[in-house]
Amino acid sequence: MLKEFKLKNNIDVLIAFVVILIVLMIIIPLPTWLLDIFLALNMSISLVILLLTMFTTEVLEFSVFPTLLLITTLFRLGLNISSTRLILGQGEAGKIIEAFGNFVVGGNYIVGFILFIIIVVIQFVVITNGASRVAEVAARFTLDAMPGKQMSIDADLNAGIINEEEAKRRRKKLQQEADFYGAMDGASKFVKGDAIAGVVIVLINIIGGVLIGILFHQMSALDALKKYALLTVGDGLVSQIPALLISTASGIIVTRSASDSALGKELFGQFTSYPKVLSIASVILAILGVIPSLPNVLFLSISALCALSAYFLTKETYIKPQKIETKAEEVKPERREPENVMQYLNVEPLEIEIGYGLIPLADVSSGGDLLDRIAGVRRQLALEMGIIVQPIRIRDNLQLATNEYVIKIKGTVVGKGEILVNHYLAIDVLGEGIPVDGIKTVEPTFGLPAVWIPDSKREEAELLGITVVDPTTVLVTHLTEIIKKHAHELLGRQEVKMLIDNIKENYSAVVEELIPNLLSLGEVQKVLQNLLKERVPIRDLVTILETLADNAVNTRDIELLTEYVRIALGRTICRNLIDENNTIRLLTLHPSLEQLISENIQKSFQGSYPALDPETTRRIFEAIQKLLEVTDFYNGQPVILCSPKVRPAFRKMIEYVFPNLIVLSMNEIPADVQIETLGMVSL
Repeated sequence: MLKEFKLKNNIDVLIAFVVILIVLMIIIPLPTWLLDIFLALNMSISLVILLLTMFTTEVLEFSVFPTLLLITTLFRLGLNISSTRLILGQGEAGKIIEAFGNFVVGGNYIVGFILFIIIVVIQFVVITNGASRVAEVAARFTLDAMPGKQMSIDADLNAGIINEEEAKRRRKKLQQEADFYGAMDGASKFVKGDAIAGVVIVLINIIGGVLIGILFHQMSALDALKKYALLTVGDGLVSQIPALLISTASGIIVTRSASDSALGKELFGQFTSYPKVLSIASVILAILGVIPSLPNVLFLSISALCALSAYFLTKETYIKPQKIETKAEEVKPERREPENVMQYLNVEPLEIEIGYGLIPLADVSSGGDLLDRIAGVRRQLALEMGIIVQPIRIRDNLQLATNEYVIKIKGTVVGKGEILVNHYLAIDVLGEGIPVDGIKTVEPTFGLPAVWIPDSKREEAELLGITVVDPTTVLVTHLTEIIKKHAHELLGRQEVKMLIDNIKENYSAVVEELIPNLLSLGEVQKVLQNLLKERVPIRDLVTILETLADNAVNTRDIELLTEYVRIALGRTICRNLIDENNTIRLLTLHPSLEQLISENIQKSFQGSYPALDPETTRRIFEAIQKLLEVTDFYNGQPVILCSPKVRPAFRKMIEYVFPNLIVLSMNEIPADVQIETLGMVSL
């Protein structure tokens, strides 16, 4: 057990020694008995590699194949050099080469040479060229499709279908596949060179052997040709047969990239999928079998075999539905209770209504994964925003169009769209148009131009670098953005209590100090709603509650308490706004404009807002719009910086015209973050 453990730990060292020994074998002469061992080992390794490629289902299961191809090629060339040294130097090359030569040549050297040339041509022209072309095309297509596949992975990650670890695994696998096909494209050149080297070595052995036999061993030309031709053909066959196996393995592994099971199972399953084909083949073979000049018994026997196979396959196909029908008859219908209509009186916090044509998306028995995807959205929002989204109800609504869906918050429609179940949505993200035929539409989440394309054109669109998503992803992405936009409306007292109770298990002190002594549950809810309204995550609830506890002793003004919390969450707020140089790129307000807003702030029960005249407000909006059109922000998120005093009022003023504009105060930016001013809003 200890020896086995040590060997396993030092297998890399052992492989390194093996490669070095292969290189030394080219230089150091080998005795005939050791050459026989290596030749047998070479043939065995080639056979094992061929069998491995038949049983792999993904190319990455045998990702070491390109490197192994180089090592085995080097091994064969070393054996060729060693055998050539023995043939020309001693006139013998071991029992294996002699046995192959006697078996193939059989007294006729012309036949032996022809067989050798045919094997080389098959390997070089047919198998190696084909495998090289497949690897080249696969490498190019894999690289071209990488942007689209990366976007699909990002879409699944954003939709909550997969977690970060799964996304990393898929990206790594995608990169490894591209590297594998690129390596196979280059590695196939080794096999081509090996075939050429085999032909050259055979010619050298023949010509050199005849000359050595005549000049140094005083043999006649016929005897020299007889002796060295036998050894040369044997040597060529012993080398080229393993090379042929390796070439076949390389062809198999690059052509089975889309397989789901071993080669034998797929071959049998697909070959016997259509019994009618075997029936037609049986009839044609029977017709050939009655033609007098052809071997009648042979064709009639094969025809009978095809007919028998078709009969049993057809019988097996019809037996299965009968068993299912029998079971269906035995199942008694469930007793259905009268429908309870009271449930329709409840107002759901969040619900999705779908048309009749979209029911398959939510039907698990039909392969629909909408329910699982929505569960992923709830997990994603808890992770990103720190909010609890109550279970989302999905209803079918016959009043909707067949492919239409609507999203409701507390019974009111806040979003709608139309999707096609058996199509994919190609989105024109860059605004350059989509050169793929389809049904033109508008992406419902961000309003981008898009085209519904059939599944047959999906790969074509991905190769062009177009973002392609499935129907469920379209709906789930729309749902996610709506929840983020309306998160403050979905955060009720019950959800806040659930969040507080979760925190209380580990941080009971801060909760007991704050609620209800300093603030009520409703007041904490309003602070959290104010944060979510500007898309500030509330996941760090401990910091939020501690900040409220520190400042609630001095004021119970919800707006002011929200500003204190924003200062405490400064790093969280600025996290997605800081570039790789630790800098925030933003606009600022002119001091005179800040002074104007500050002098006109009025308080109401809904918060502060500047009471400016309509003309001044219009000019402010126009100035902001002009700067946004010409300014390039990091991650495309526009940011304006102002003083803490006017920030709440200024945000209240612009929120309906510029809902995505982030307004920061100086106190919210961490001290170690640099500020780069791109423009100034002024009148």
